[in-house]
Amino acid sequence: MSSKQSLGRNEIRFDLKKSYGHLLNKRPEIKYQFIKKHCSEFPIEKMCHTLEVSRSGYYDWTERTPSKRKQENNKIIKLAIQSHKKSNSIYGLDKILKDVRAEFPKCSRHRLYKLQKKSNLYSKRKRKFKATTDSNHKLPVAKNLLNQEFSIKTPVTVWVSDTSYVNTSEGWLYLAAIKDLCTKEIVGWATDNNMKTKLCKRALKAAVMRHRPPNE
Repeated sequence: MSSKQSLGRNEIRFDLKKSYGHLLNKRPEIKYQFIKKHCSEFPIEKMCHTLEVSRSGYYDWTERTPSKRKQENNKIIKLAIQSHKKSNSIYGLDKILKDVRAEFPKCSRHRLYKLQKKSNLYSKRKRKFKATTDSNHKLPVAKNLLNQEFSIKTPVTVWVSDTSYVNTSEGWLYLAAIKDLCTKEIVGWATDNNMKTKLCKRALKAAVMRHRPPNE
């Protein structure tokens, strides 16, 4: 059973006056600090009454007086913003954390992450580039049968292909896709860790197996 349940009103008042009667002549702020510290032991209303302060005055004080952690959080986010601006918005979490720990060495990565997210403080990431076309080769060049005619009326008559890439945690993933110019549908695709000729062949084979175009 908690203290709130076991102590009656007179017992609470007596216990507080007996142990902390010296607070009666202190400034309200000191009494408020005591109430905040012991609010889990005694009812706030009874403590305010015994220490002769108003309950509304106590709540006003708690709202305008930020906690020590909140004050630290405000300082940490200011340092984070300074670090972010100093890097022209390029620095990510770990580099900002290094600057913050110069003043707050115990600041955890998770704590800074939550503050950074709350303040919408994100780094501007440069888009990585990977070349997918090499025109400097001696291989035979296929004839331009399409001749820039992209208005196709019949499905499964004209397909075009293209290759792209995705940067993953395991490296570059290459993608070859086959598109039907009539339906605009991707009719076949394949992926691999390289961009050799067999990648496009596998994508074309997948499209043929799926749609069975006529032999003409």
